[in-house]
Amino acid sequence: MPRILVTGGAGFIGSHVADLFLARGFDVSVVDDLSSGKRENLPSKARFHEIGVNSKEFAQLVRDERFDVVAHLAGQIDVRKSVADPVVDATINILGTLNLMEAVRQSGAKTRVVFTSTGGVLYGDFNKPPNVETYPKDPESPYAIAKLSVEYYLAYYGRVHQQDAVAVRFGNVYGPRQDPHGEAGVVAIFSGRILSNRPLTIFGDGLQTRDYVYVGDVARAVWLAATKPLPEKGRLDARAFNIGTGEGTSVLEIAKLLQATARTVVPLEFAPRRPGEQQESFVDPGKAREILGWVPEIALADGLAKSFAWFARENSGAAT
Repeated sequence: MPRILVTGGAGFIGSHVADLFLARGFDVSVVDDLSSGKRENLPSKARFHEIGVNSKEFAQLVRDERFDVVAHLAGQIDVRKSVADPVVDATINILGTLNLMEAVRQSGAKTRVVFTSTGGVLYGDFNKPPNVETYPKDPESPYAIAKLSVEYYLAYYGRVHQQDAVAVRFGNVYGPRQDPHGEAGVVAIFSGRILSNRPLTIFGDGLQTRDYVYVGDVARAVWLAATKPLPEKGRLDARAFNIGTGEGTSVLEIAKLLQATARTVVPLEFAPRRPGEQQESFVDPGKAREILGWVPEIALADGLAKSFAWFARENSGAAT
């Protein structure tokens, strides 16, 4: 039975990835420090290690277990938090990944590392979307700078140490289990506010676009990146894949669609644009389609309906 370690596996995306690999016959271990992940997200059949990716214990686990695959989703995920404290962001997102890659190198195992990067903010505001993998990159936030830095390290480890790594650059992932109480994830936040009949806060003019991709489609992209043949190791973009729909949707449109799904209307409140936030962002997923055989299967309206129904059930359970 092939074995996978999912870092951040108690989190929103990571738990869906763990579920999918279990369903497809992998032996699954999860690492999560539960700083943002939730124990209730953990698959019952997965082995769980409550440790952080910067720890010596994590490095020892990777060295000893010699996993076939590591899906690396653990990290600091909030752009605004990265702006407020770039040192913490880099410590988790850069140094945590280096701790992983060094442990894999020292183990001597032929582990494939699937790194979850970002297509949403990696390319900055200097390209006309849809962004393709080879576009120039000049990010606007410490979060995206850290992700880009890690991708450069992965290319280095591939060329110099022949390590097997791939980066999947996600659009704006949404779906069940996303935390509506944090600062990231407009679908989760708006759903929570609609369910509590509170106004929706929109930063800037609301016309900023993002590529909203359903979490089930994203988990399937990780599966394909972990199991499919990959291009030769090379420069930065050789083993990077955009994972998105190829379409930009505005925040105002998301608010409209969710209210239509909920069959209710709540007020909109506008606030100043946030520093470090892009105005327009969506990606071209053609390379993932061609090489990995990945295409998004869940349309936005259907994904929003699935997501809102899940949040409504969670809200009902909390109320009782």
